[in-house]
Amino acid sequence: MDNYSFWSLFPPLIAIILAIKTRQVFISLLFGIWLGWVILEGGNLLDGTVSTVEALVNVFKEPGNTRTIMFSSLVGALIAFIQRSGGVDGFVKLINRLLNYLEKKKIGKSRTIVQLLAWLTGTSIFVESSINALTVGTTFRPVFDKLNIPREKLAYIADSISAPTCILIPLNAWGAYIMGLLAAQGFEHPFKIMLGAFPLNFYPMLAMAMVVIIIVTGKDFGPMKKAEERARKEGKVIRDGAMPMISTDVVSLQTKDKVQPKAKNMIIPIATMVIMMPFMLVFTGWGNVENIHQYPWFEQIFFAIGKGSGSASVLYSVLIALTVSAILYRTQKIFSFKEIIDLAFKGIGGLIPLALLMMLAFAIGTVCRELGTGQYVADLSKQWLSPNFVPVIIFLVACFIAFSTGTSWGTFAIMIAIAVPMAQGLNANLYLSIAAVLGGGVFGDHCSPISDTTIISSMASASDHIDHVKTQLPYALTAGTVTALIYLILGFVIH
Repeated sequence: MDNYSFWSLFPPLIAIILAIKTRQVFISLLFGIWLGWVILEGGNLLDGTVSTVEALVNVFKEPGNTRTIMFSSLVGALIAFIQRSGGVDGFVKLINRLLNYLEKKKIGKSRTIVQLLAWLTGTSIFVESSINALTVGTTFRPVFDKLNIPREKLAYIADSISAPTCILIPLNAWGAYIMGLLAAQGFEHPFKIMLGAFPLNFYPMLAMAMVVIIIVTGKDFGPMKKAEERARKEGKVIRDGAMPMISTDVVSLQTKDKVQPKAKNMIIPIATMVIMMPFMLVFTGWGNVENIHQYPWFEQIFFAIGKGSGSASVLYSVLIALTVSAILYRTQKIFSFKEIIDLAFKGIGGLIPLALLMMLAFAIGTVCRELGTGQYVADLSKQWLSPNFVPVIIFLVACFIAFSTGTSWGTFAIMIAIAVPMAQGLNANLYLSIAAVLGGGVFGDHCSPISDTTIISSMASASDHIDHVKTQLPYALTAGTVTALIYLILGFVIH
């Protein structure tokens, strides 16, 4: 059996509904995984329970999963380092000096400028979506807290520019991955096809533009408006009873006594992590490209990035950043060797909840593949498609698959294999159809509480995960609705 028909929809949907309703994301995901394996075992509760335990263990059989979970934990050590070393306090002082200068020049408001700086920072980091969200969240969280900007807003900004930036500037693993999927469809020049589709990929553009509009106008709506009012009037950057996606022991670490706060103690480690990412992609991919030396040097780098391991590159980058930061702090005599080790373990311990959540997210992704959730939805949609409606329906189906499974890349793999022959067979516009797949995958991933970028955005900003999902959803749905209308109109106009 290729899929379990409508039964394949139950595990991810129930997990998502329970998570939003109960705010118990760990239990909700675990229940969804268990339900999926019970279905796979033909309704046998005992076998389903045993298979669930085995599935959680098997998460670590996949090297990419293990690397990502290790990366998620080690980031806690980096956060602890930069806070205890005075890097965060130094960076806050640097931003405050910038804000004071801008105020003297009568340029904008502090809250607006800081949020735009966060947006610009994320836009400039197009090498990898996790690094993007992580950098924006960890860098700007102390400044946002000082200005009483809710952490939900920081998580929204970080999440809304991570994947959209990476897919709009495809000089990274995203671009190479999409090229590979297009090449598998028989295109001799996949780069040309990809470039033709990108100007029609409206959702990432609208999502990023909407962030700027909300920041500049200050016209928040939905749950985010309540969060802004709470932060402004009560000075609470998170609501009472919220469960931040990072231990308060890590977030609340103060600068070590008698240590002079310096911005470089934050900037150098984070810059190292960001800069090392493309180098590590080239490093891990170089040996995987056949006859690489027959290509010009630029194409060699691009192909190597495409064959590089994203999970390995992220892990190596954060390990190098930790090493550089440890050397930086030792040379300044801020920490002893023992203090560095103790602080690293404390930081890692603070992010154990995130590592557990990532494990559950991987496990529910596996059970969805076993059930054939994505393929069932895609096959079902083909029964009621007509040429003019191809782009909008492809967009909506891609969105639903990404939302249900929490992965845009998995959605691309399923939907490009369907959208390309569908567009060719029904005489719909090929570029518009491919763009609809890419935009729908990012849209669904953006909305999904089980998406890795959504989880990392919550973690990096120390926001309650479900609060982040709820406050972000109205904005994502607004951009998504406009995108769907555009595809509906263009489906009749462009052939």
